Amino acid sequence: MINTKKRFGWLLLGLGLMATHVAAVAQTPKPKRINKVIELWEQGQPVYFNGPHEGIAGSYEQGLKDAQTYLDYISYDMEHAPFDVKGLAEYMRGLAAGGPTKSGHRTPAVIVNVPVNGTDEATVRANAWMFQQVLATGVHGILLCHADTPGAVRAFVEAVRLPIHKQGVDKGLNEGRRGAHGSSTAARIWGITPEEYNQKADVWPLNPNGELVLGLKLEDKYALANAEEIVKVPGIAFAEGGPGDMALSLNVKASDPRLEEAEARLAKICLANKIIFMHGYTPENVIDVIKQGFLVGRSGPEAAAIGRRYTKRQMPW
Repeated sequence: MINTKKRFGWLLLGLGLMATHVAAVAQTPKPKRINKVIELWEQGQPVYFNGPHEGIAGSYEQGLKDAQTYLDYISYDMEHAPFDVKGLAEYMRGLAAGGPTKSGHRTPAVIVNVPVNGTDEATVRANAWMFQQVLATGVHGILLCHADTPGAVRAFVEAVRLPIHKQGVDKGLNEGRRGAHGSSTAARIWGITPEEYNQKADVWPLNPNGELVLGLKLEDKYALANAEEIVKVPGIAFAEGGPGDMALSLNVKASDPRLEEAEARLAKICLANKIIFMHGYTPENVIDVIKQGFLVGRSGPEAAAIGRRYTKRQMPW
């Protein structure tokens, strides 16, 4: 015969665990966007990212490990690391399984450096299949390397857009070229239906309801010369310089003041055209850099904490 006191104790324990679970669910924030980066930028908040230059191990286990990162977005390198779409897909599955984030988003945002150089329009169009395969894994953005000409950038934007989205068409863009068959796999990562994904998988801020962000690497003398025209192409959210590649392109040393001048010129052009520009955040400079209007930067946990406190960020991290 079961002891009445013991049975009552187990009942109280069960009720207590249930109440804890309900309370935890009730306290989970409800994000307004799928893409955490966009939600922060719409609030005027800086975005903190990182990711090893040599690439992130593309595995489900690594995704589980990174799901609770302090970062707002994870930079996933496929420019110099292998172009391993299967590994990226497994990584995204791990992020989704390990979520949600403390902010309530299903995953941190993931933005991929794809190994397509934006040297000219023909090169980008010939390699557009890479953008489509990467987007099918459920990532939240793509960074175009060596974005050198307006034509290349235009082809990049068109390659990632579905033709149902018309913002900017006939105003510097042709209709999108992306196909439908990657929507179902990406939608599972985003936690929505393929039909919902098709409506949301467009470029922000050109489409205010879009959940994808496109970035440019303006990292050589060609991009520097064409920057004023490049940033006028609709559909780009952010950009960065690249002192390492810029030094090679200009054939100067890392200490050459022309590198700093080039970076300052690119930043000025981008910010004047409402393109968010990247700047590295350190514990020593993060507040000053934010004051100058740089709302995205590679950051360690200490600099991110300082910056978030300074801007009185409300979104949990």
